[in-house]
Amino acid sequence: MKKSIGWKVGLIALVIVISVVLFYPPKDKITLGLDLKGGMHLILEVQTDEAIRVQTDQSVAQLRNLFTEDSITFEKVIRKGDTGIQASGILFEDESKIKDILDDYFRDWKYAIAGGTIDMSLRPNIEMRMREQSVSQALETIRNRVDEFGVSEPVIQKEGLSGDRLLVQLPGVPDPGRAKALIKSTAMLEWKQVMAGPFNTEEAALAQYEGTLPEDLQILKTNPRRMEKGFYVMKAASIVTGKDLKNARRSQDQYGAPAIGFSLGSQGARKFEKFTSANIGKRLSTVLDGRVELVATIQDSIFDSGIITGRYTVEEVDDMVLVLRSGALPAPMKYLEDRVIGPSLGADSIRKGIVAALIGLTLVIFFMVFYYKGAGLNSVLALGLNILILMGALAYFKFSLTLPGIAGIILTIGMAVDANVLIFERIKEDLRAGKSPKSAIDSGFKKAFVTIFDANLTTIIAAIFLFQFGTGPIKGFSVTLIIGIIASMFTAVFVSRVIFDLVYGSRKKLTKISI
Repeated sequence: MKKSIGWKVGLIALVIVISVVLFYPPKDKITLGLDLKGGMHLILEVQTDEAIRVQTDQSVAQLRNLFTEDSITFEKVIRKGDTGIQASGILFEDESKIKDILDDYFRDWKYAIAGGTIDMSLRPNIEMRMREQSVSQALETIRNRVDEFGVSEPVIQKEGLSGDRLLVQLPGVPDPGRAKALIKSTAMLEWKQVMAGPFNTEEAALAQYEGTLPEDLQILKTNPRRMEKGFYVMKAASIVTGKDLKNARRSQDQYGAPAIGFSLGSQGARKFEKFTSANIGKRLSTVLDGRVELVATIQDSIFDSGIITGRYTVEEVDDMVLVLRSGALPAPMKYLEDRVIGPSLGADSIRKGIVAALIGLTLVIFFMVFYYKGAGLNSVLALGLNILILMGALAYFKFSLTLPGIAGIILTIGMAVDANVLIFERIKEDLRAGKSPKSAIDSGFKKAFVTIFDANLTTIIAAIFLFQFGTGPIKGFSVTLIIGIIASMFTAVFVSRVIFDLVYGSRKKLTKISI
């Protein structure tokens, strides 16, 4: 008996030591979730339709430029819907050159040429891939922004089954409004050539072109926080964009006011220098998220760096630098859910959760000791180890403890002693049937095991589904429930049996047990 139980005691001791090492000190090892620590909970929807439209508009501009460079005659090139392009006024003698261009530069598009018109449509598999990429890019961009913002233990992941939703949880974020603005900002930075303006109204700008704006031009509104309110007509095609940025930093203008310094990559620098060298004396605009931030006259060629000025505060410059460095979002974001939890509410939740857990634990301990006497103490020891294993596992896997997680711990306490109750009742039945105490103990554990295993297995399966399809708080509940059930199987069946063997196993003539 001593040899057979020795390794079991050693295993239990090893589990206790490992759990203590993983769990201690709890303040450093157990992180608190959003509902306990306070912070922001957001569910965002990536507007993938807009991402597709942007890609189509860029293809339209590229096709116009290629036709112009190859001296191909055309009347107009326009976007049709979100995923279609139509070019009209094509000459028959140019069709061969057009096919070469489409085959070389537009392999993601299907096309048909008939009657001097080209109809193009984005291939379905390419459209699906673009939508998936826009969500993945948005996820990575938001993660980069949150990391630079300095939030500890954020949760940023895809949400639900639709494929275009993101869950963002920021525990302990100091300024929720600023964090929301940073996350949602598309941060699409462009430099465009100004053709006319400013105008007081959009109608006044259109009047310069007899009410019909040429396809290669667009009208953009100024950002009234940066410059005088008005409208400018400018080239639709960008000279360079935020994608050409190599770095962004806080800088100062000639008067010492806060400004955004930037530097371009090699390819963007070449494009920028080529344009500014050829357009000295003309006006250049800085456009952010479709709003004109700055209009300036080109005094000299600009190569790879410069500054963006305006009526910026230091905080606004820092935020702009952060979002520019982290990259532009591929599409606008829509808020589907927006909750801010204050730290005082979180502290109150912790206090009530601990109180509820202690009350539940105390009642369970009192009942087990009162009803099952010595065997009840056995179950209490096993229950204590169960909670220790659970907390050690949560610390090891770096799961954040949430209010539903505390509920999962409380439920685990009840389910852990439930297994002991089944075992003890089996033992009592066998004792009443006239079996010896040792035989009743053996039979009780063996007969109850199948029932315990079946009940716990079905609960684990349900918890796995909750984890797979649930949101953050539900996942917290399911994680603690799964770990707690596995721990309770070990403590209720294995540890409890070892305790019985230690207390009664050495007695050659066992006539009575405390149960």
